Amino acid sequence: MAGGFCLCSLVRLLCSLFIPGLFLSGALCLCLVVLLWGIRLWLQQRKNQLASTGKDGKHQLVVAFFHPYCNAGGGGERVLWCAIRALQKKYKDAIYVVYTGDKDVTGEQIVESAFRRFNIKLTHPVKFVFLEKRYLVEASLYPHFTLLGQSLGSVFLGWEALMKCVPDVYIDSMGYAFTLPLFKYLGGCRVGCYVHYPTISTDMLSMVRSQNARFNNAAFITRNPLLSKLKLVYYYLFAFVYGLVGSRSDVIMVNSSWTLNHILSLWRAGACTSVVYPPCDVQTFLDIPLHEEKSTTEYSIVSLGQFRPEKDHPLQIRAFAKFLEKTALGQQSLPKLILIGGCRNQQDEQRVNRLKKLCEELGVDKKVEFKVNIPFEELKQYLADAIIGLHTMWNEHFGIGIVECMAAGTIILAHNSGGPKLDIVVPYEGHITGFLAENEDDYSETMAQILSLSPEKRLKIRQNARQSVNRFADQEFEGAFLSSVEQLFK
Repeated sequence: MAGGFCLCSLVRLLCSLFIPGLFLSGALCLCLVVLLWGIRLWLQQRKNQLASTGKDGKHQLVVAFFHPYCNAGGGGERVLWCAIRALQKKYKDAIYVVYTGDKDVTGEQIVESAFRRFNIKLTHPVKFVFLEKRYLVEASLYPHFTLLGQSLGSVFLGWEALMKCVPDVYIDSMGYAFTLPLFKYLGGCRVGCYVHYPTISTDMLSMVRSQNARFNNAAFITRNPLLSKLKLVYYYLFAFVYGLVGSRSDVIMVNSSWTLNHILSLWRAGACTSVVYPPCDVQTFLDIPLHEEKSTTEYSIVSLGQFRPEKDHPLQIRAFAKFLEKTALGQQSLPKLILIGGCRNQQDEQRVNRLKKLCEELGVDKKVEFKVNIPFEELKQYLADAIIGLHTMWNEHFGIGIVECMAAGTIILAHNSGGPKLDIVVPYEGHITGFLAENEDDYSETMAQILSLSPEKRLKIRQNARQSVNRFADQEFEGAFLSSVEQLFK
């Protein structure tokens, strides 16, 4: 009897707590909805007050690109400027805005830099909205839970951007998917995105599951089964939320077959997803004369890519050192390795200094050169003189630098994964276009193999590679990009 009384009392207590809690939760949700709706109406009112009219008296469409590092000088920035140029040609009356955190330069300097580095000249002016809180998306700010920290930081950075300018069309061109719902539901924008690399991929989940150490999976975690399981749970939860926010986009463009497979798996929005290969300045490099053989007095191996951790420049240096070690001691002219890339910030500059120290430790500092943030014409000359183009990033999403090397006439040696394996270094009409490798030994042995080929065989490979890259030209990108974003302008 006493037990039944206690049970009834417990049920009554739970009911007395549950029902008010339910009403309170409902009231809080309603308040949140009203608040968000009020913010949306307020933003729309601000947008209407600041709206401009064209010569015909109609509202001028505002198209904004979210690219906090628009002056970085990498492949993603080339996509940005080619995309804006393509839209300016078709939608001449629109206003184009770039949200950027590059406060140390002016808008004119950014445009000039795009022309100097990429040979891209815009047909109309661009407005720049300078953001103060870019530090919120810096990886260095989040030594732990970096993916989550940067993603939440991008929401605050996106809010700053939205407060400064409410566009009609919003395009995230740098991979900050968590900003998409913000601009769609609060800003009332039509939203699109160009995904260079998924923030999290099924490969990353597999890597943590199998306890493999990588630059984003520390060794102390891989050695601890409990920490590995906790990180796996964290990754799965993050992947779920990432898929949820990404799928809010009206138009999704990805840069390669590899990226497509991951985005389809995570975002599950196949109806609005398409592959748009990034624009490569193919013609400029194809204009370089393809001689029967390049200089035989001193061969050069060129690496082209930003100095970021995922590019794995240490692998290039170690493989090159191993190659030199295996090369005949009596050889008069040993090749040199030239590392060409852009530095976005102090962390990248520190990374270059560490790479220089690695060269000294391996005794190859006299045979390795670093060329940081060099002008386009200088870059072009280095590619023209090189015999091998080197690329070592694991699961590179695409690899604009690889295409440029192939177009310039170097024999490419890239990682056997991602975009290079699936889209770029593939046979052309049944003929070889380059080489793939996976580790130090593979790379060093393949370098030796390439240099041991006869000049005639090397010339044939270079010709095949050149013919295969026309599908990545600027014109191809413009057509595919405009076709994909067309529904954002209806």
